[in-house]
Amino acid sequence: MRSLRARLIAAFIAATILPMGATIWITMSLLERSLGYSTTQELDRVSRALESTARQLYQREREALRDDAHGGRTPPTTYASADSAAWPNDVRAFWESREAERFSLSGSGRDQLHFMRRGASGVDLYRRDLAGVHLQDLSEDVRRSRQMVGALESRDLRRGFTLTLFLLVGVVWLVSLAPLLFIADRMSRPIRQLTAGLTDFAAGRWDRRLEKGRDDEVGHAVNAFNEMAEQSRLSRERLVYLTQMSSWQTLARKTAHELKNSLTPIRLTVEEMLARQPAADRAFMEQASQIIVSEIETLERRVRAFSEFASEPPVDPEVFDLSALIVERVALLKPAHPETDYRLELEARGTWAHAGTDLVKGILTNLLENGAEAAGPGGSVLTIAQSQGAYAVVEVHDSGPGLSDEARQTLFEPTITFKKRGMGLGLSIARKNALLTGGDIMAVTGRLGGAGFRVTLPAPPESRTAPP
Repeated sequence: MRSLRARLIAAFIAATILPMGATIWITMSLLERSLGYSTTQELDRVSRALESTARQLYQREREALRDDAHGGRTPPTTYASADSAAWPNDVRAFWESREAERFSLSGSGRDQLHFMRRGASGVDLYRRDLAGVHLQDLSEDVRRSRQMVGALESRDLRRGFTLTLFLLVGVVWLVSLAPLLFIADRMSRPIRQLTAGLTDFAAGRWDRRLEKGRDDEVGHAVNAFNEMAEQSRLSRERLVYLTQMSSWQTLARKTAHELKNSLTPIRLTVEEMLARQPAADRAFMEQASQIIVSEIETLERRVRAFSEFASEPPVDPEVFDLSALIVERVALLKPAHPETDYRLELEARGTWAHAGTDLVKGILTNLLENGAEAAGPGGSVLTIAQSQGAYAVVEVHDSGPGLSDEARQTLFEPTITFKKRGMGLGLSIARKNALLTGGDIMAVTGRLGGAGFRVTLPAPPESRTAPP
């Protein structure tokens, strides 16, 4: 029972079994007491007493009518044998039965008692009124009472009520369990997804994300996981990049040292050769020396670039207006690119950052210079600055040809370029400096049809709310 769903179901069962058992016990106690007040014993006793009373009344009236008949106190109605054809059916039936005497009930409600006695010349019929006692109706009531008692006794009321109660309680409990299963599954599903996401993330699937869609505590946990995963991915990428940069810096430092050691004697030797050369061959040697010195100077610039790349600039964070720094960098670069249209979209209140100013200057100079060179004469470079939560964001877009997919994959890796004014290390140094300040640089979709770069820098602590 490890899952949340199973625990919720177990909690429901534990929380309902005790109240349900108490309810059944109380109900059975009340039912037992109620049945005790409404048993069939009393009805059976009353019906039997009523039957006995009717029988005693009938016997008493019979004896009284017989005594009156024998004592001559009640006059008979005589049916002569000569008129037997006109006799009533009951009288004829008595005569034909050869009985000496017979009692019978007559009247609409059997409220008259008849006593028939066989005589020498026919049948003597004596009548006695039962004073409103309808023995037929009384017998019918007694019969129905006995049938009811028999029917009730044939049923086990306690067992029936008990089974009905258990069935009703079971149905109600199952109906209550159904929505709990639904709720438990709905609550545990995102927990299971979150657990699976954490497991995959721990196994190295850095791109694992969970589907959003809830606005409760579980939804907040899913959002927190996605944010944590994204931040971890970015941190891992930055760490890998800084590790690679460290290796490249070590290589650059060694390369710069070796090249510098070799270039200095080469320059000195060429200058010495030119000084000792005869006047006749001096023109040729001067031309050749200029070519060699020019290439040496180019190599020395690359050595200096390697040295700058291998160096660790100091990071002195301070609060400054990023918008003002952008305006300053554009004003500095515009004379070198007079045909480039530099466009700015800056916040009126300024965009404040908390980073190393010198490092940010280098980053902006590199991006603005690259944008102007990519846009070319008559092209445009758009610079946007805005605050986004805990970060100050700068975007630089150009109207150049853009970046290929292959170029994007190695965009920030240090490379060697033979452009007139480039060393192939600018973006690598810019991203390294951005990471050192607590920010980053990434390529984004260009708004002017060309390349686009986004720089994120930490905002001042008092203005931080949430990451962009």
